[in-house]
Amino acid sequence: MKISAQEEYGLRILLQIARSKDGDNMSIPVLSQLEGLSTAYVGKLTGILRKSGFINSNPGNVGGYILAHPAEKIMVSEVLHALGGSLFEKQFCDDFVGKNQLCTHSVDCSVRSLWKVMQLSIERVLKHITLADLCSDEDNSTRILMSYLEPESQAELP
Repeated sequence: MKISAQEEYGLRILLQIARSKDGDNMSIPVLSQLEGLSTAYVGKLTGILRKSGFINSNPGNVGGYILAHPAEKIMVSEVLHALGGSLFEKQFCDDFVGKNQLCTHSVDCSVRSLWKVMQLSIERVLKHITLADLCSDEDNSTRILMSYLEPESQAELP
């Protein structure tokens, strides 16, 4: 399973904005420098985040981006969906037909059931995680995020 660059960098940019001091505006050049990304790419990602309602832009010399809602109200599942969609979507099988027009397993596919269950599991965890849960240091964020796993799953992680 892979997380796309757009999802990773978009979430990181949103976290930079959320962590800004006292709601200071974060400009594209500042975000670009903080994340080591081109200003064009940051502009693309902030455009997606703004159109999706996660951030607001303030024009002018001291303008930039601020959160549109408190970090506690922004769900990571919604952010990732806006940036890239789901791991498994209904048209997924259409992309893996081989040389045929239809997948040879289109009627009965145990692999498709695996992807569906994985998507459901990911959604069950992500629907509880807010942007605020990720705004602290890594150790604290890990403790918060581990609380969303089932007890037996917690013991398996380092």
